[in-house]
Amino acid sequence: MSAAPTTVFTHLKRADMAWKGGGLRDFFLYRDLGIADATHGAVVAHYVKANMPPEEGTGWHIHVADFQIIIMTKGWARFMYGDKEHLVEAGDCVHQRPGIVHYLFDYSPDMEYIEIVSPAAFGTVDAEGPVTDVPKPTPWAT
Repeated sequence: MSAAPTTVFTHLKRADMAWKGGGLRDFFLYRDLGIADATHGAVVAHYVKANMPPEEGTGWHIHVADFQIIIMTKGWARFMYGDKEHLVEAGDCVHQRPGIVHYLFDYSPDMEYIEIVSPAAFGTVDAEGPVTDVPKPTPWAT
């Protein structure tokens, strides 16, 4: 039996990590932190920020993953986890246990967070939520 590949050391500078679209949600921009490559797909980490006002949000869904945390670094976001609303503010950390049904429905214009998920190639599946009346997002000032 061969040994699993070892993780590699990386040090990415902010200038090397451009904000890009094309991630899981088109209303966010993403900075790849290079962790998926460094861990050979065991873990992904990316920096996420608001790109446009929330309209419909994410809808009810689950992530097919073994581990997921969100560390809010700036601003705030409102989630439904099951039938409970949660305000996640800068400095907060959320562990989204595997299979928890959730809905991100509102966030501030300056919202930024770090998300760490294992495995890197995790899945997202639409799911039926326990709540039919999800609160409306707060309109952004124009």
